[in-house]
Amino acid sequence: MKRGLSRSVPLMAVALVALGISVPASAEADRENRPLDKVAVNEIATTADVVTDYWTPERMRAAVPMDRFVTVSAADVAAASESPQDATRGEARTVPGVSPRSFPTSGEPWAGGGEVVDTAGRVFFTFNGDPASCSGNAVTSDNRSVVITAGHCVKYQGSWHTNWIFVPGYDDGRAPHGEWAARLTLTTPQWEQSEDMNHDIGAAVVETLGGAHLTDVVGAQGIAFNQERNQDMYAFGYPAADPYDGSTLIHCSGTTFTDFLLTDDHAMSCDMTGGSSGGPWFLDFDESTGTGVQASVNSFGYTFLPGYMFGPYFGTEAEALYDTARTA
Repeated sequence: MKRGLSRSVPLMAVALVALGISVPASAEADRENRPLDKVAVNEIATTADVVTDYWTPERMRAAVPMDRFVTVSAADVAAASESPQDATRGEARTVPGVSPRSFPTSGEPWAGGGEVVDTAGRVFFTFNGDPASCSGNAVTSDNRSVVITAGHCVKYQGSWHTNWIFVPGYDDGRAPHGEWAARLTLTTPQWEQSEDMNHDIGAAVVETLGGAHLTDVVGAQGIAFNQERNQDMYAFGYPAADPYDGSTLIHCSGTTFTDFLLTDDHAMSCDMTGGSSGGPWFLDFDESTGTGVQASVNSFGYTFLPGYMFGPYFGTEAEALYDTARTA
């Protein structure tokens, strides 16, 4: 991995941004007529053995960051900006976490150890026939099998990704805890229907491996919804675009703020690049144990504002997604 000063390559590059662009009336009507009360669920028919056989070490190394395939139009951005902040914020809910400790970083290899090196991992899948990668994290769930990631890491441009696996603790081509094939992938209805960046959240329910459930093997981080904004947070991921190569878990930390441009996402000073999409953002992160409560994921960056990462607010839509996945 190249070290030192780096340039930012946005996770989901917004190539054209124009304030005040309105969404066509037909698109407005279309969105208004669509039900947004059901989580989008994709049932995977391919067996776990077939999927894991597909993902040879060579294919994993050749997988490109999903973000290279992702484009966001000015209309998409403008449409996302029309969602009022916390419009559907519900009652604050936390699935248990730990005490906080925070030191600002902007994209350094994680050397602290702890549970995060096992619960966080790389996500591999095929998109339109191309091998691609993101990041993800295992969280507490009734079925002991849930991975949280970004929406565009499970579905994009009307297509659910195939050959989807999670490799927790990925380390320079090694899969120390095995390769976990998804039996279900899920996303918010807002992402599934209109790729609304405010709801770029995805999940997977993975198959058992050798008779064991995922979080029995790697542990599980807590997860939180409807939390206060502008808190200190830690972000983790496996960036694979220059200057990173996807081989190492990278982290950023510091005080967050709310995007004042075109979304109501969290924002943080961070120069992680493509491939880190879907990696977890933690509140109350304890460096000594590597544990926290997940409250966002790496989602996108603006091309004109390098060095900043943005992640969706985990409100009631994210909570509904989690509740569907945890019992599936």
